[in-house]
Amino acid sequence: MAQPVRVRRLTDQEGQKLQQIVRRGSTSSVRYRGVMMLLVSVGGIRVLVIAQLVQADEDTVRDVIHRFIEIGLACLDP
Repeated sequence: MAQPVRVRRLTDQEGQKLQQIVRRGSTSSVRYRGVMMLLVSVGGIRVLVIAQLVQADEDTVRDVIHRFIEIGLACLDP
């Protein structure tokens, strides 16, 4: 069985930016869902639960998390 996928620890700046996006709510639904995936993953929630929460495919959640680990918040840009 593969290792669980989790977001790396957020920097203070990354955490503030993600919280800011959520509070404003004036972003695309795709970007908002990506932010939610990252924030929930930081809390230790498993991919299956995150996928159900944001109504996305598990592979999509994994892809967002892996891209965040690779390129940071740029993963939220189209």
